[in-house]
Amino acid sequence: MINKIKRHKKLIVGIVTLSVLYFLSRVINLTVLPIFTDEAIYVRWAQIAKQDSSWRFISLTDGKQPMLIWGGMVLLRFISDPLAAVRMVSVLCGFFSMIGIGLAARELFKSTKIGIFSSILYLVYPFTVMYDRMALMDSMVAMFSIWSLYLSVLLVKKPRLDTALILGMVFGGGVLTKTSGFLNIYLLPFTLLLFDWSRKNRLVSLVRWVLLALIAVIMSRVYYSVLRLSPWFHMVAQKDTTFIYPFKEWIQHPFLFFLGNMHAEFDWLWGYMTWSIIILILGAVFLIHKQAKEKLLLLALFSAPFVGLALFGKVLYPRFILFMTMPLLILAAWSLDYMSDLIKKKSLYYILVGVLLLTPMFNSSKIIFSIVTASIPKSDAAQYINDWPSGWGIREIVSYLEEKAFKQQIVVYTEGNFGLLPAGLEIYIVDNPNIRIVGLWPVDENYTAEMEADLAAYPVYYVSNQFQELRLGWDAELIAEYAKGSQIGNVKRSMRLWKLNLDDSHENAKDN
Repeated sequence: MINKIKRHKKLIVGIVTLSVLYFLSRVINLTVLPIFTDEAIYVRWAQIAKQDSSWRFISLTDGKQPMLIWGGMVLLRFISDPLAAVRMVSVLCGFFSMIGIGLAARELFKSTKIGIFSSILYLVYPFTVMYDRMALMDSMVAMFSIWSLYLSVLLVKKPRLDTALILGMVFGGGVLTKTSGFLNIYLLPFTLLLFDWSRKNRLVSLVRWVLLALIAVIMSRVYYSVLRLSPWFHMVAQKDTTFIYPFKEWIQHPFLFFLGNMHAEFDWLWGYMTWSIIILILGAVFLIHKQAKEKLLLLALFSAPFVGLALFGKVLYPRFILFMTMPLLILAAWSLDYMSDLIKKKSLYYILVGVLLLTPMFNSSKIIFSIVTASIPKSDAAQYINDWPSGWGIREIVSYLEEKAFKQQIVVYTEGNFGLLPAGLEIYIVDNPNIRIVGLWPVDENYTAEMEADLAAYPVYYVSNQFQELRLGWDAELIAEYAKGSQIGNVKRSMRLWKLNLDDSHENAKDN
């Protein structure tokens, strides 16, 4: 045992170093980026499911699979800040992704160096740095896709029942996370590129692989069938049509949106992957004849879902392609390894590697330490930083309301009844007996009867977010305004806290 440790001392030190650097890069300033609309929903769902077991499938009410919510339920028991707790689910998923991509690369190319390079690239990759720090499903989707790749490669090279059973569990975890998890199953036949067709008993081996693959797929369906315990199971298929065209709709305009979607996807790919990683990927593709089968498999696992999303995508966001880019990191790692053999002067090689990793490391450091100035695609910057879905001001408003409710009851109305408002406030103060939160949507031009009754009895506050002007028939005093993000360009958004008053006109109306 001691001799083994000595032989692998450098490897062990490298793994420990990578692990420490990973958690530092993901946990530092974890909650500096304000809560995002979808995060507020998921965190609130996790709180409800934790408190009431009958709501463990609450995400299905909006057509979302529950795996992230279940992970959040567990960590909410140990971490007091609800946003940090659910974001830590993604942090942990990213850690297992870093391990998984190293194992997958090592198994594919039979090279520990390529495995380590893959993990290093995952560590500094701006795309993973961004989403491993958010309470969204996409880091978990990437984790299951990476481990599906690793186990699928193991299965096709050495078909064994234990591998198939573990693969079935990973498939099951993927489909319980997001509908895109089914792609791990659909892409499984591509691994036959690695099947040894020259072996004498190839027919027997192929049949064995088919049977074991079927076991894995059946297991995943058994896991997925758990969702049928909820009466809201049908909402998943309904929600999917929000983002993906059903075939009967797609066939009416099969290529109408294809070029536009492809253009957007490549913009996001370039924005997160940076020029240096793309050069490494292109280098591996240029040398496709070296270990061609393995590279073709990785290219297929990237291009098939990438093109499929462009064909069928109705509403697209950059995070949808995160898991698709994982095979590309392995190709980039192959190029780094090839360069180490090509460049004999090690000092020159280390300098070149440092230059290539400098841009992704710089962009990642911006995400960690200065998210407002980070170089990320515009659509993500709008959602998470600069536009109405971002939650700048939520924590400050929570602190203010808790102070006002310390010795008295107050009522808080919010612009919206689902999403950032009111969920962004509820996750922190919904259990405060002195605060009642009421979501409004649509927002009327004048006070509702309920608002007038509350105004007559309690201090009443209002939080606005999307509409930048107050309703015309309201008498309100602006308490605070919190600008969103960089406030660059023509669109300038703020979250505002108002104190509502019952003016004379309302009093007179009540008297009449």
